[in-house]
Amino acid sequence: MQSQSPKDVYSLVLLPGDGIGVEVIDEARALLALVEPRLGVRFALDDIACGGKFYLEHGSRDWPDDAEARCRAADAILLGAVGWAGADGQPVMMKDGKMAGWSPVIGNRIKLDLYANVRPVKVLPGLRHGLAGRYAEVWRAEDVDMVVVRENTEGLYSGMGGILDTGGVRSVATDTRVITRAASAKVIRRAFEISRERGRGAPGDGKRRVTCVVKNNVLYGCKLFLEVYREIAAEFPDVEQDVAIVDAFAMFVLTQPQRYDVVVTTNMFGDILTDLASVLQGGMGMAVGCNVGDDHAMFEPIHGSAPPLAGKDRANPMAMLLATGECLGWLGRRFGDERLIRGHRAIEAAVAAVVAAGAPLTVDLVGAERGAPRSAVAQAVRDQVAAQLA
Repeated sequence: MQSQSPKDVYSLVLLPGDGIGVEVIDEARALLALVEPRLGVRFALDDIACGGKFYLEHGSRDWPDDAEARCRAADAILLGAVGWAGADGQPVMMKDGKMAGWSPVIGNRIKLDLYANVRPVKVLPGLRHGLAGRYAEVWRAEDVDMVVVRENTEGLYSGMGGILDTGGVRSVATDTRVITRAASAKVIRRAFEISRERGRGAPGDGKRRVTCVVKNNVLYGCKLFLEVYREIAAEFPDVEQDVAIVDAFAMFVLTQPQRYDVVVTTNMFGDILTDLASVLQGGMGMAVGCNVGDDHAMFEPIHGSAPPLAGKDRANPMAMLLATGECLGWLGRRFGDERLIRGHRAIEAAVAAVVAAGAPLTVDLVGAERGAPRSAVAQAVRDQVAAQLA
Protein backbone atom coordinates (compact mmCIF):
# COMPACT_ATOMS: atom_id res chain seq x y z
CA MET A 1 0.00 0.00 0.00
CA GLN A 2 1.40 3.38 -1.01
CA SER A 3 2.13 5.61 1.95
CA GLN A 4 4.74 8.03 0.62
CA SER A 5 6.04 9.64 -2.58
CA PRO A 6 8.97 8.41 -4.73
CA LYS A 7 12.46 9.26 -3.49
CA ASP A 8 15.69 10.11 -5.25
CA VAL A 9 17.71 7.94 -2.87
CA TYR A 10 16.54 4.84 -1.01
CA SER A 11 18.45 3.72 2.08
CA LEU A 12 19.08 -0.01 2.34
CA VAL A 13 20.76 -1.86 5.20
CA LEU A 14 22.75 -4.90 4.09
CA LEU A 15 23.23 -7.68 6.66
CA PRO A 16 25.73 -10.11 5.10
CA GLY A 17 25.96 -12.40 8.14
CA ASP A 18 27.98 -15.61 7.93
CA GLY A 19 29.18 -18.12 5.36
CA ILE A 20 27.51 -17.90 1.98
CA GLY A 21 25.40 -15.03 3.29
CA VAL A 22 28.37 -12.75 2.67
CA GLU A 23 28.78 -14.09 -0.86
CA VAL A 24 25.15 -13.77 -1.95
CA ILE A 25 24.87 -10.28 -0.45
CA ASP A 26 27.80 -9.27 -2.67
CA GLU A 27 25.80 -10.50 -5.68
CA ALA A 28 22.82 -8.44 -4.50
CA ARG A 29 25.08 -5.41 -4.17
CA ALA A 30 26.28 -5.87 -7.76
CA LEU A 31 22.69 -6.21 -8.95
CA LEU A 32 21.68 -2.97 -7.23
CA ALA A 33 24.64 -1.19 -8.83
CA LEU A 34 23.50 -2.48 -12.23
CA VAL A 35 19.89 -1.32 -11.95
CA GLU A 36 20.60 2.11 -10.40
CA PRO A 37 21.43 3.99 -13.63
CA ARG A 38 18.94 1.99 -15.68
CA LEU A 39 16.05 2.81 -13.34
CA GLY A 40 17.19 6.35 -12.54
CA VAL A 41 17.32 5.75 -8.79
CA ARG A 42 20.07 5.60 -6.17
CA PHE A 43 20.60 3.27 -3.25
CA ALA A 44 22.48 4.36 -0.15
CA LEU A 45 23.88 1.10 1.25
CA ASP A 46 24.71 0.62 4.93
CA ASP A 47 26.61 -2.60 5.63
CA ILE A 48 26.23 -4.01 9.14
CA ALA A 49 28.40 -6.99 10.09
CA CYS A 50 26.48 -9.56 12.14
CA GLY A 51 26.13 -13.21 13.05
CA GLY A 52 28.19 -15.95 14.63
CA LYS A 53 31.61 -14.83 13.43
CA PHE A 54 30.91 -11.28 14.60
CA TYR A 55 30.03 -12.59 18.07
CA LEU A 56 33.21 -14.70 18.22
CA GLU A 57 35.29 -11.66 17.32
CA HIS A 58 33.57 -9.19 19.69
CA GLY A 59 32.30 -11.40 22.51
CA SER A 60 29.25 -9.49 23.71
CA ARG A 61 26.71 -8.95 20.91
CA ASP A 62 26.03 -10.52 17.53
CA TRP A 63 26.05 -7.11 15.81
CA PRO A 64 27.11 -3.52 16.62
CA ASP A 65 25.53 -1.48 19.40
CA ASP A 66 23.82 0.91 16.98
CA ALA A 67 22.56 -1.76 14.59
CA GLU A 68 18.94 -1.70 15.76
CA ALA A 69 18.67 2.06 15.16
CA ARG A 70 20.29 1.80 11.73
CA CYS A 71 17.84 -0.93 10.69
CA ARG A 72 14.89 1.11 11.96
CA ALA A 73 16.03 4.15 9.99
CA ALA A 74 16.44 2.29 6.69
CA ASP A 75 13.82 2.15 3.95
CA ALA A 76 14.36 -1.63 3.74
CA ILE A 77 16.78 -4.38 4.77
CA LEU A 78 18.50 -7.15 2.81
CA LEU A 79 19.73 -10.11 4.87
CA GLY A 80 22.19 -12.76 3.68
CA ALA A 81 22.28 -15.61 6.22
CA VAL A 82 23.52 -16.10 9.78
CA GLY A 83 24.98 -19.02 11.71
CA TRP A 84 28.52 -20.23 12.35
CA ALA A 85 30.17 -23.12 14.14
CA GLY A 86 32.48 -22.66 17.09
CA ALA A 87 35.62 -24.63 17.99
CA ASP A 88 33.44 -27.54 19.16
CA GLY A 89 31.73 -27.76 15.77
CA GLN A 90 28.39 -26.65 17.22
CA PRO A 91 26.48 -23.45 16.32
CA VAL A 92 27.81 -20.41 18.18
CA MET A 93 25.50 -19.48 21.05
CA MET A 94 25.49 -16.23 23.02
CA LYS A 95 25.57 -15.92 26.79
CA ASP A 96 21.80 -15.43 26.91
CA GLY A 97 21.27 -18.82 25.25
CA LYS A 98 20.24 -17.45 21.87
CA MET A 99 21.99 -18.40 18.65
CA ALA A 100 24.53 -15.82 17.51
CA GLY A 101 22.60 -14.20 14.69
CA TRP A 102 19.33 -13.97 16.62
CA SER A 103 19.39 -10.16 16.70
CA PRO A 104 19.41 -9.43 12.96
CA VAL A 105 16.88 -12.17 12.18
CA ILE A 106 14.33 -12.75 14.94
CA GLY A 107 15.24 -9.54 16.75
CA ASN A 108 14.46 -7.45 13.69
CA ARG A 109 11.22 -9.34 13.09
CA ILE A 110 10.01 -8.62 16.61
CA LYS A 111 11.35 -5.09 17.16
CA LEU A 112 10.32 -3.79 13.73
CA ASP A 113 6.99 -5.66 13.90
CA LEU A 114 7.63 -7.59 10.69
CA TYR A 115 4.55 -9.62 11.47
CA ALA A 116 4.15 -11.40 8.12
CA ASN A 117 6.72 -13.73 6.61
CA VAL A 118 5.57 -13.88 3.00
CA ARG A 119 7.07 -16.68 0.91
CA PRO A 120 6.14 -17.04 -2.78
CA VAL A 121 6.23 -20.63 -4.03
CA LYS A 122 6.18 -21.12 -7.79
CA VAL A 123 7.79 -23.35 -10.40
CA LEU A 124 9.62 -21.59 -13.22
CA PRO A 125 9.24 -23.10 -16.71
CA GLY A 126 12.14 -25.41 -17.49
CA LEU A 127 13.01 -26.07 -13.84
CA ARG A 128 14.15 -29.60 -13.05
CA HIS A 129 13.75 -30.97 -9.54
CA GLY A 130 16.61 -32.75 -7.85
CA LEU A 131 15.18 -35.78 -6.06
CA ALA A 132 17.10 -38.91 -5.02
CA GLY A 133 20.10 -37.80 -7.06
CA ARG A 134 18.13 -37.42 -10.31
CA TYR A 135 16.99 -34.23 -12.03
CA ALA A 136 13.65 -34.17 -13.83
CA GLU A 137 10.50 -32.08 -14.14
CA VAL A 138 8.33 -33.38 -11.31
CA TRP A 139 5.99 -30.43 -10.78
CA ARG A 140 4.87 -28.30 -13.73
CA ALA A 141 4.90 -24.52 -13.74
CA GLU A 142 1.16 -24.38 -14.45
CA ASP A 143 0.41 -26.35 -11.27
CA VAL A 144 2.39 -24.41 -8.65
CA ASP A 145 1.81 -20.74 -7.82
CA MET A 146 1.03 -20.09 -4.17
CA VAL A 147 2.04 -17.72 -1.39
CA VAL A 148 2.60 -18.95 2.17
CA VAL A 149 2.10 -16.31 4.85
CA ARG A 150 3.60 -17.19 8.21
CA GLU A 151 3.05 -15.33 11.47
CA ASN A 152 6.48 -13.95 12.26
CA THR A 153 6.68 -12.52 15.77
CA GLU A 154 5.35 -15.01 18.34
CA GLY A 155 4.37 -18.70 18.56
CA LEU A 156 7.23 -20.99 19.57
CA TYR A 157 9.70 -18.20 18.74
CA SER A 158 8.32 -15.92 21.45
CA GLY A 159 11.42 -16.56 23.57
CA MET A 160 9.46 -17.75 26.61
CA GLY A 161 10.90 -20.86 28.18
CA GLY A 162 13.97 -22.25 29.83
CA ILE A 163 15.87 -25.26 31.16
CA LEU A 164 15.60 -26.55 34.73
CA ASP A 165 18.66 -27.97 36.46
CA THR A 166 17.99 -30.75 38.96
CA GLY A 167 20.97 -31.77 41.05
CA GLY A 168 23.31 -30.22 38.52
CA VAL A 169 21.68 -32.05 35.59
CA ARG A 170 19.71 -30.24 32.92
CA SER A 171 16.53 -32.25 33.27
CA VAL A 172 13.54 -30.27 31.96
CA ALA A 173 13.19 -27.85 29.06
CA THR A 174 10.16 -25.74 28.17
CA ASP A 175 9.25 -23.57 25.20
CA THR A 176 6.00 -21.68 25.61
CA ARG A 177 3.97 -21.19 22.42
CA VAL A 178 2.23 -17.84 22.47
CA ILE A 179 -0.67 -17.14 20.09
CA THR A 180 -2.46 -13.80 20.49
CA ARG A 181 -5.60 -12.48 18.86
CA ALA A 182 -3.87 -9.25 17.81
CA ALA A 183 -0.94 -10.88 16.00
CA SER A 184 -3.15 -13.55 14.46
CA ALA A 185 -5.56 -10.96 13.09
CA LYS A 186 -2.79 -8.94 11.43
CA VAL A 187 -1.21 -11.84 9.60
CA ILE A 188 -4.52 -13.44 8.60
CA ARG A 189 -5.85 -10.16 7.22
CA ARG A 190 -2.64 -9.75 5.23
CA ALA A 191 -3.12 -13.23 3.75
CA PHE A 192 -6.61 -12.35 2.53
CA GLU A 193 -5.34 -9.06 1.11
CA ILE A 194 -2.63 -10.92 -0.81
CA SER A 195 -5.21 -13.27 -2.31
CA ARG A 196 -7.19 -10.27 -3.53
CA GLU A 197 -4.10 -8.51 -4.84
CA ARG A 198 -2.93 -11.61 -6.74
CA GLY A 199 -6.36 -11.96 -8.25
CA ARG A 200 -5.57 -15.16 -10.13
CA GLY A 201 -6.53 -17.71 -7.51
CA ALA A 202 -5.25 -21.27 -7.25
CA PRO A 203 -3.79 -22.83 -10.40
CA GLY A 204 -6.16 -25.79 -10.28
CA ASP A 205 -9.48 -23.94 -10.38
CA GLY A 206 -8.72 -20.21 -10.49
CA LYS A 207 -10.50 -19.58 -7.18
CA ARG A 208 -9.22 -17.04 -4.70
CA ARG A 209 -8.67 -19.07 -1.57
CA VAL A 210 -6.91 -18.67 1.78
CA THR A 211 -6.03 -21.96 3.44
CA CYS A 212 -5.60 -21.82 7.22
CA VAL A 213 -3.13 -24.47 8.40
CA VAL A 214 -3.59 -25.42 12.06
CA LYS A 215 -3.68 -28.29 14.56
CA ASN A 216 -6.92 -27.10 16.14
CA ASN A 217 -8.01 -30.62 17.09
CA VAL A 218 -5.25 -30.65 19.71
CA LEU A 219 -3.69 -27.22 20.35
CA TYR A 220 -5.39 -24.30 22.06
CA GLY A 221 -3.32 -21.74 20.18
CA CYS A 222 -4.59 -23.18 16.91
CA LYS A 223 -8.18 -23.07 18.16
CA LEU A 224 -7.77 -19.32 18.71
CA PHE A 225 -5.93 -18.84 15.39
CA LEU A 226 -8.78 -20.57 13.54
CA GLU A 227 -11.40 -18.56 15.42
CA VAL A 228 -9.71 -15.32 14.36
CA TYR A 229 -9.39 -16.69 10.81
CA ARG A 230 -13.16 -17.21 10.61
CA GLU A 231 -13.79 -13.67 11.85
CA ILE A 232 -11.41 -12.08 9.34
CA ALA A 233 -12.66 -14.29 6.50
CA ALA A 234 -16.15 -12.82 6.92
CA GLU A 235 -14.71 -9.49 5.73
CA PHE A 236 -13.60 -11.11 2.44
CA PRO A 237 -16.67 -12.85 0.99
CA ASP A 238 -15.00 -13.00 -2.44
CA VAL A 239 -12.19 -15.23 -1.09
CA GLU A 240 -12.94 -18.88 -0.37
CA GLN A 241 -12.22 -20.29 3.09
CA ASP A 242 -10.24 -23.50 3.51
CA VAL A 243 -8.82 -25.23 6.60
CA ALA A 244 -6.13 -27.92 6.68
CA ILE A 245 -4.62 -29.86 9.57
CA VAL A 246 -0.85 -29.27 9.50
CA ASP A 247 0.29 -32.88 9.23
CA ALA A 248 -2.09 -33.59 6.35
CA PHE A 249 -1.11 -30.35 4.64
CA ALA A 250 2.53 -31.46 4.70
CA MET A 251 1.48 -34.20 2.27
CA PHE A 252 -1.05 -32.19 0.25
CA VAL A 253 1.34 -29.31 -0.47
CA LEU A 254 3.49 -31.73 -2.48
CA THR A 255 0.77 -33.98 -3.93
CA GLN A 256 -1.92 -31.34 -4.64
CA PRO A 257 -0.07 -28.00 -4.99
CA GLN A 258 -2.49 -26.82 -7.69
CA ARG A 259 -5.17 -26.48 -4.98
CA TYR A 260 -3.45 -23.63 -3.12
CA ASP A 261 -3.59 -19.87 -3.68
CA VAL A 262 -2.58 -18.33 -0.32
CA VAL A 263 -1.77 -20.27 2.83
CA VAL A 264 -1.64 -18.74 6.32
CA THR A 265 -0.31 -20.38 9.46
CA THR A 266 1.51 -19.90 12.76
CA ASN A 267 5.23 -19.29 13.18
CA MET A 268 6.82 -22.73 13.65
CA PHE A 269 4.39 -24.51 11.34
CA GLY A 270 5.16 -21.91 8.68
CA ASP A 271 8.90 -22.21 9.17
CA ILE A 272 8.82 -25.96 8.57
CA LEU A 273 6.21 -26.01 5.81
CA THR A 274 7.87 -23.34 3.70
CA ASP A 275 11.16 -25.24 3.71
CA LEU A 276 9.17 -28.28 2.60
CA ALA A 277 7.33 -26.28 -0.06
CA SER A 278 10.65 -25.03 -1.41
CA VAL A 279 11.13 -28.53 -2.85
CA LEU A 280 8.41 -27.61 -5.36
CA GLN A 281 10.43 -24.66 -6.64
CA GLY A 282 13.80 -26.40 -6.85
CA GLY A 283 14.98 -26.15 -3.25
CA MET A 284 15.93 -23.45 -0.80
CA GLY A 285 18.39 -21.93 -3.24
CA MET A 286 15.36 -20.60 -5.13
CA ALA A 287 13.20 -19.61 -2.16
CA VAL A 288 12.66 -16.08 -0.83
CA GLY A 289 11.46 -14.86 2.56
CA CYS A 290 9.82 -11.42 2.73
CA ASN A 291 9.54 -10.22 6.35
CA VAL A 292 7.06 -7.36 6.13
CA GLY A 293 5.18 -5.09 8.48
CA ASP A 294 3.29 -1.86 8.05
CA ASP A 295 6.37 0.38 8.18
CA HIS A 296 9.43 -1.84 7.73
CA ALA A 297 10.54 -4.84 5.68
CA MET A 298 13.48 -7.25 5.47
CA PHE A 299 14.14 -9.61 2.55
CA GLU A 300 16.27 -12.75 2.56
CA PRO A 301 16.95 -16.10 0.91
CA ILE A 302 15.57 -18.80 3.17
CA HIS A 303 18.67 -20.99 2.88
CA GLY A 304 21.12 -20.89 5.74
CA SER A 305 24.73 -19.77 5.92
CA ALA A 306 25.99 -23.21 4.74
CA PRO A 307 29.55 -22.89 6.15
CA PRO A 308 30.83 -25.92 4.17
CA LEU A 309 30.07 -24.05 0.93
CA ALA A 310 31.65 -20.77 1.99
CA GLY A 311 34.51 -19.61 -0.20
CA LYS A 312 33.89 -22.28 -2.87
CA ASP A 313 31.77 -20.23 -5.32
CA ARG A 314 29.07 -22.92 -5.23
CA ALA A 315 26.10 -21.29 -3.52
CA ASN A 316 22.93 -20.68 -5.52
CA PRO A 317 22.52 -16.87 -5.76
CA MET A 318 19.01 -17.00 -7.25
CA ALA A 319 17.11 -16.67 -3.96
CA MET A 320 19.14 -13.61 -2.91
CA LEU A 321 18.67 -11.99 -6.33
CA LEU A 322 14.93 -12.71 -6.21
CA ALA A 323 14.83 -11.32 -2.66
CA THR A 324 16.45 -8.13 -3.98
CA GLY A 325 13.69 -7.96 -6.56
CA GLU A 326 11.02 -8.42 -3.90
CA CYS A 327 12.65 -5.59 -1.94
CA LEU A 328 12.38 -3.28 -4.96
CA GLY A 329 8.76 -4.31 -5.46
CA TRP A 330 7.85 -3.58 -1.84
CA LEU A 331 9.58 -0.20 -1.95
CA GLY A 332 7.93 0.59 -5.27
CA ARG A 333 4.46 -0.06 -3.86
CA ARG A 334 5.18 1.74 -0.59
CA PHE A 335 6.53 4.86 -2.29
CA GLY A 336 4.44 4.73 -5.43
CA ASP A 337 7.62 4.41 -7.51
CA GLU A 338 7.01 2.65 -10.82
CA ARG A 339 10.75 2.60 -11.51
CA LEU A 340 11.31 0.15 -8.69
CA ILE A 341 8.34 -1.99 -9.71
CA ARG A 342 9.85 -2.17 -13.19
CA GLY A 343 13.13 -3.29 -11.62
CA HIS A 344 11.33 -6.02 -9.69
CA ARG A 345 9.71 -7.34 -12.86
CA ALA A 346 13.03 -7.27 -14.71
CA ILE A 347 14.77 -9.33 -12.02
CA GLU A 348 12.00 -11.94 -11.98
CA ALA A 349 12.05 -12.16 -15.77
CA ALA A 350 15.85 -12.46 -15.78
CA VAL A 351 15.89 -15.37 -13.33
CA ALA A 352 13.12 -17.07 -15.30
CA ALA A 353 15.09 -16.65 -18.53
CA VAL A 354 18.23 -18.23 -17.09
CA VAL A 355 16.23 -21.16 -15.68
CA ALA A 356 14.43 -21.65 -19.00
CA ALA A 357 17.75 -21.67 -20.86
CA GLY A 358 18.96 -24.45 -18.57
CA ALA A 359 22.40 -22.90 -18.06
CA PRO A 360 24.31 -21.62 -16.27
CA LEU A 361 22.75 -23.09 -13.13
CA THR A 362 24.28 -24.17 -9.82
CA VAL A 363 24.78 -27.76 -8.74
CA ASP A 364 21.59 -27.91 -6.65
CA LEU A 365 19.53 -27.41 -9.82
CA VAL A 366 21.41 -29.52 -12.39
CA GLY A 367 23.82 -31.81 -10.54
CA ALA A 368 27.59 -31.86 -10.08
CA GLU A 369 28.51 -32.57 -13.71
CA ARG A 370 26.65 -29.56 -15.10
CA GLY A 371 26.79 -27.24 -12.11
CA ALA A 372 28.15 -23.74 -12.72
CA PRO A 373 29.82 -21.41 -10.19
CA ARG A 374 27.73 -18.97 -8.19
CA SER A 375 29.51 -16.05 -9.82
CA ALA A 376 28.68 -17.25 -13.34
CA VAL A 377 25.00 -17.72 -12.51
CA ALA A 378 24.74 -14.30 -10.87
CA GLN A 379 26.43 -12.67 -13.85
CA ALA A 380 24.03 -14.41 -16.24
CA VAL A 381 21.08 -13.03 -14.27
CA ARG A 382 22.58 -9.53 -14.28
CA ASP A 383 23.12 -9.75 -18.04
CA GLN A 384 19.46 -10.67 -18.48
CA VAL A 385 18.39 -7.82 -16.18
CA ALA A 386 20.43 -5.39 -18.28
CA ALA A 387 18.70 -6.68 -21.42
CA GLN A 388 15.28 -6.33 -19.77
CA LEU A 389 15.99 -2.73 -18.80
CA ALA A 390 17.71 -1.69 -22.04
